Amino acid sequence: MTLCAMVLSSTPVASKQPEKGGGPFCAGLTTAVAPLTGEADAVFIRSYEPGADEASLPAGIATTAFVYDNALAVIALIACGNVPDAKPIGNALSRAVRNDRTFNDHRIRNAYRAGSVGKGAPNLPGWWDEHARIWAEDAAQDGISTGNVAWAALALLTLHQATHDPQYLADARSLVDWIIAATACRDGFCGGFHGYDPQQVTLTWMSTEHNADVHAAASWLFRLTGEPKYADAAGRARRLLDRTFRGNHFSIGTKPDGSLADEGLLALDAQLWPWMAAPDAPAAWRSTLDFAQSHLAVDGGFDFNGDRDGIWVEGTAQAALAYRISGNTLQSDRLLANLKTDQTRSGLLNATRTARLTTGLSIDPTGTVPDFFYYRRPHLGATAWAALAETGWNPFSGEKIR
Repeated sequence: MTLCAMVLSSTPVASKQPEKGGGPFCAGLTTAVAPLTGEADAVFIRSYEPGADEASLPAGIATTAFVYDNALAVIALIACGNVPDAKPIGNALSRAVRNDRTFNDHRIRNAYRAGSVGKGAPNLPGWWDEHARIWAEDAAQDGISTGNVAWAALALLTLHQATHDPQYLADARSLVDWIIAATACRDGFCGGFHGYDPQQVTLTWMSTEHNADVHAAASWLFRLTGEPKYADAAGRARRLLDRTFRGNHFSIGTKPDGSLADEGLLALDAQLWPWMAAPDAPAAWRSTLDFAQSHLAVDGGFDFNGDRDGIWVEGTAQAALAYRISGNTLQSDRLLANLKTDQTRSGLLNATRTARLTTGLSIDPTGTVPDFFYYRRPHLGATAWAALAETGWNPFSGEKIR
């Protein structure tokens, strides 16, 4: 019997009440965002800061506030008991749901321009290309990822739980309704849309990670509303998760033609999120934590994929939370203690401990070249996951693990 299976009977009880305070990661997250949220009604936070050896960020991410990172920041701040700094970021997500420069169907982009958000459509990231003499944008950032939409919904549901503001619930519903209407395909939800306005390419592959996100958001909405469409959506996402479970690990998803992804292509989050997002998951699903330890662990933490070329800080924090949910607080504490070395003076943790970390994935979700890398730069998302692990807060359910 695996360690993960043995601890199932002693999984800690969950509470939905955040507590004030927190440790160094909560403090660091607040230090990083408070100067930006303090006077703002609605604001997006830039995802990365320049690394120690950089004078500035590359143009492609210099103004970029990824929705995933900002959604995580909202949830983590609430987990830390800091609702006042969470609300302006949540308000920016909420306004983005209701305002877009091109579309009027309540989709939310993968990224927005960092800074204050007015009453109209939030600006998208971009930069002036001096050589081409044009205003440039990034096709992936302009696109819509199903998983990112679900994460925005989870952030707004967490804010609704903390504030009881009905607008957050209404906007979360709009996001999941869009997922149901626009990305349902076969037994699961497809990847979303890629490219520039107004014509975007449909992504027909399905992601295990995305479907875990959708399962969590739809299940939460069903608990609140009792509407069958959300139970149906959760069930559809669950069917994809059932299909991608391979006995002791999860495939990352499917290829565009619907066949399962190549066996050798591994991702840490795909091993952790499905059972964190589905409390009623089979006990066997938690064995994927043992699989991750055997196939993705490196000295002091975890890599993104199976080549083990360094520590992925965000994923190591995810694993710390997964161990805590499973009842192995000793291993969780060890991972978190190790991550203290990754915290910078800004309060944010670096995305990776090495100069560059491979993922085996492509920046272009329609492409096949593995050119998506993480770099040693302070990262909002990594810091948020560390705060979630520190507080024992499950972002998929809005519950604190006691």
